Amino acid sequence: MPPVFPMLTVLSMFYYMCLRRRARTATRGEMNSRRAIESNTRALPINVEIVQYAKEVLDFSSHYGSENSMSYTMWNLAGIPNVYPSSGDFTQTAVFRTYGTWWDRCPSARLPFKRTPSTFCSQDYVELAFEEPVYPTAVHILETYHPGAVVRILACSANPYSQNPPAEVRWEILWSEPPTKVNGPQARQFTPCIKQINFPTNLIRLEVNSSLLDYYTELDAVVLHGVKERPVLSLKTSMIDMNDIDEDEDEEKFGCGMDTLNKQFSIVTLREWPTNGYFDKLPYELIQLILSHLTVPDLCRLAQTCKLLYQHCCDPLQYIHLSLQPYWARINDTSLEYLQSRCTLIQWLNLSWTGNRGAISVSGFSRFLKVCGSELVRLELSCGHFLNETCLEVITEMCPNLQELNLSSCDKIPPQAFNHIAKVGSLKRLILYRTKVEQTALLSILNFCSELQHLSLGSCVMIEDYDLIASMMGAKCKKLRSLDLWRCKNITESGIAELASGCQLLEELDLGWCPTLQSSTGCFTNLARKLPNLQKLFLTANRSVCDTDIEELAANCTHLRQLDILGTRMVSPASLRKLLESCKDLSLLDVSFCSQIDNRVVLELNANFPNVFIKKSFTQ
Repeated sequence: MPPVFPMLTVLSMFYYMCLRRRARTATRGEMNSRRAIESNTRALPINVEIVQYAKEVLDFSSHYGSENSMSYTMWNLAGIPNVYPSSGDFTQTAVFRTYGTWWDRCPSARLPFKRTPSTFCSQDYVELAFEEPVYPTAVHILETYHPGAVVRILACSANPYSQNPPAEVRWEILWSEPPTKVNGPQARQFTPCIKQINFPTNLIRLEVNSSLLDYYTELDAVVLHGVKERPVLSLKTSMIDMNDIDEDEDEEKFGCGMDTLNKQFSIVTLREWPTNGYFDKLPYELIQLILSHLTVPDLCRLAQTCKLLYQHCCDPLQYIHLSLQPYWARINDTSLEYLQSRCTLIQWLNLSWTGNRGAISVSGFSRFLKVCGSELVRLELSCGHFLNETCLEVITEMCPNLQELNLSSCDKIPPQAFNHIAKVGSLKRLILYRTKVEQTALLSILNFCSELQHLSLGSCVMIEDYDLIASMMGAKCKKLRSLDLWRCKNITESGIAELASGCQLLEELDLGWCPTLQSSTGCFTNLARKLPNLQKLFLTANRSVCDTDIEELAANCTHLRQLDILGTRMVSPASLRKLLESCKDLSLLDVSFCSQIDNRVVLELNANFPNVFIKKSFTQ
């Protein structure tokens, strides 16, 4: 009997296309015709244009710099340009923490959420406040090194300097495009063609995706052009906007108001359809499989078409993995309330970037987890500034099966609140990057969470004694595979020795910008000998790394894939050749600002080892 699987695949794709078309036609009449008008209009010059630089950096998801300095931090985006029009690597610019795809190709990489809409590709963001609210006419972004990371520009209706917060915070996308590869790292002024909006703003948000970049992007300043009075619009033509009839148009691409999504969540009245078509002829499991390819808004639309599909779209099995991060601007307490009945079996939940400026309350978050937290295994809450001690207490009480918790850049959580995390003994991954976790709480977490495999403590500035922390890791966290100690200020060779002796399964270790480590103490040699499974090692900006350290890595860490020794003055071309010959899997080698490694050496190494990306940064 011939196999039937190819026919099932064709049939599944046919039904998927039918369902997608049916979901979209169900709400086609509700689409706002405003876009057809706006796309064919232009502003008449009746106002004097105001030009202003950012007054203040309000929020951001990550940065390369330290929390206690200005070098390479997002705070450099406030004010006039420091570097532009010069090109190169300058400490006075704003730099995000990652670039390229290297962070997705290391042991600490996390599995992506399915159903992420193709229109959402943002990895990081920064929010900027300006002095005067205006109707934007242009946004200029001064990029000074490796441009091309900005993928979305948004405007907010809330005035950060107003004493009276608005009843509803509205975000509108001014411009959005997929990431593009820019030829060359030279500086440029990026001025995309922005959409006109119907409210004044002095709060602009940039979202970036650095996956196509060869190195860190550097931003110098942002200039907002606008007028005080709403521009008068003049119709040029009466042409129809093709976006209004595009089958692939998504609400999330343009509308960032909360009403639209919440209406979709809350629809209970179904349109009258004469029959279910042929969909009720299909096995339940096959319909579920087809629907698993739809995004959350598509599921909400499809639920309005008939009772059969309503039942399928509200089935908790469709919400085992749920990422609400792409819809961060529209998620609030009401959204979570509508989703509760559908998320009783949820295992992965991504609420990163959501809930800020009062959109999600502590009580709303707590109610949701009390209903939906029992099966949670993974919880992403990056940049969730609504989180407080009560929220962490609810997480530890309502999520007994939790294995992964991401609190990256949740810098509003008070230090004492982190003690609650110690109650979740099943944790395997904990991300505390840029949080205010303090030493006592962290020691308690390490003592009771012995199953930890991935731990990020990058830029945690309130920890007083990292040697003590490293000693506790070595004693209690024997299963640790990745550890981020980026910019920890006081770890010494003693802590490194305890860590290397106790955590010998380590495959990834970030010791970038740890100034108290000195090669002369033998700490790096000890690491190389005790951790043969290392695949990623960042020793960024450690000036003391020398040939002996590189040769020990070549002899003992043959599985090494990524090595960053930016800034060392003591590594010669000869030792790098030994490393490249020994570590056949090496794919990233950063030798920026290494005084003995000039451009001629880099060209030679690139010619002899073409599979390795060897980075040599520069300053003009």
